[in-house]
Amino acid sequence: MTIVTGYETTELETRSTYFELADEWRSATGKGVSVAVIDSGIDITHPDLEGKVSSSVEARVENKKVVFDPVEPGEGLDLVGHGTACAGIISGIAPDAEFHSIRVLGTGGLGDGHAFLAGLEYAVKNRYRIINLSLGTTKPQFFSPLHDLLDRAYLAGCVVVAAANNLPHPSFPSVFSSSLISVVKSEEKDPFKFGFHFGQVIELTAPGVNVRTPWPAGGYRNLTGNSFACPHIAGIIALLLEAYPDLTPFQVKSALYAIARENIDKKKEESPEDE
Repeated sequence: MTIVTGYETTELETRSTYFELADEWRSATGKGVSVAVIDSGIDITHPDLEGKVSSSVEARVENKKVVFDPVEPGEGLDLVGHGTACAGIISGIAPDAEFHSIRVLGTGGLGDGHAFLAGLEYAVKNRYRIINLSLGTTKPQFFSPLHDLLDRAYLAGCVVVAAANNLPHPSFPSVFSSSLISVVKSEEKDPFKFGFHFGQVIELTAPGVNVRTPWPAGGYRNLTGNSFACPHIAGIIALLLEAYPDLTPFQVKSALYAIARENIDKKKEESPEDE
């Protein structure tokens, strides 16, 4: 049993968010939880993901407007492999989650910032319960529109999980830690033993070193990066939301903090410092 405490402040009130998490959530499978992966696409033919992707669209810029096209099998479902890897990590933790692929990255893992914004807005409008963002931008012109979109996501009940930049400078939206869940890699192997650093810009740590992931055409790769830490947390959240579907984004973050504190306490008990 995990005790979750905290206070959520709105324009009208400040209220206690005390609740209890029974340990049964750890045996959930993510059933009934929708997960949007905004990335390079998902190879729906991979054995680890076959039958799990309910929709697949591509956001592209045409005549200064962003249009969405359905992505059909045989059209290069994932041009990079990055999105397939991220979806595969989530599926490994929450095998019964329902995936929605929103492709905003093309060859070389590059994409247009406006397509990225539109892809995020598309996910929020569809109220996908979890939105995995293993990507970001350092361009300052996207600071405000991303911030506004994240506020809308929060109000819509969408839990946004974003990877920190692999380079030593901030990227958006991962630095908006008040309105999303930001993640950086650790050498931990067990996704349930994630960490939480309250007060830091990037708060959560999760496995992200030499992670075995699915790859297009039925393959697998061992990958390292913050991109692959992010979906570990998205998978954990899918388990929590199956067990407790009415949790708000704030409560999800509070639950992760409480679980991480338990992880730290258990680690101290298992490896006490020498006196």
